Formats: sequence, structure tokens, C-alpha cells
Amino acid sequence: MLATETFRIPTRSQHVPTARHYVRKALADWGITDDMADRAILSANELVTNAVTHCLVSHARVRVTLVLYGTELVLEVSDPDRDRLPRLRDPGPDEEGGRGLALVEALADTWGHRQGPYTKTVWARFTLTPGAVAGVPDRS
Repeated sequence: MLATETFRIPTRSQHVPTARHYVRKALADWGITDDMADRAILSANELVTNAVTHCLVSHARVRVTLVLYGTELVLEVSDPDRDRLPRLRDPGPDEEGGRGLALVEALADTWGHRQGPYTKTVWARFTLTPGAVAGVPDRS
């Protein structure tokens, strides 16, 4: 089973809940509503928050793409500020931010980023349990 959902939001913090809503809806439409959905939604929240916070391109839009292929779910968040690459931080206990990528690293099976000609994309991959998604056979 291959399924893809893509949407765009403005680079404004008030649109982060909209992104969470779209991710939650796409996952629910695919039958993913368990702990994996929570992990993906929280990861999307962190990656979208980073994109809207750190993108310095005026009037930009953030693109969020979800791809479900068999038992693999890929979340991608792209923005046009291609040269501001993400990096893990080790914030002090009194710092309010800086923990988003560490959280994504803990929630996803793997994550990374890539630069395109005009964008950068930060992605996270999750492995679903076979049979957890409609159309994905349970081989047990």
C-alpha cells in the first residue's frame, strides 16, 4: 500500500496546530491511531515548529508530506530556507527551547535532512507493526 498526503501552511506559529490536525487526520484515514500516531504527530509538531521558527524567507510556506509505504511511515517537513540546516542541541536546564530534534530522535526510528536546489527537508521515519494499518498484511 502506498499512500501520500501533502499540505502547506504559512510560516507562522499560529498555524502549527493546523499542521498537527492535518497529520492526525491523514493518519486516522490510514487507520493509524495508536501510539505510532502520537509519535508521528508529536514529531510533526516539533519539525513544523522548527520550520516556522527558523525559516527567514519572507512569505514562505512550509510543506508537510506523509508517505505510507507498507510498514514504513515517512514524515517530511520542507521550507525554502535551504541553508539553515537543523542541528541537535544540548540546551541548559533553564532554556525554554532547543529540545525538539532530540525529541524527534527519541520518537522516530531515524531522522535526517537533505538540501534541494531551493529547499531543505527534515524527515523522520517510523516503522509500523504489520497488520496495524489497513491493507498492510500481518505476516505473523
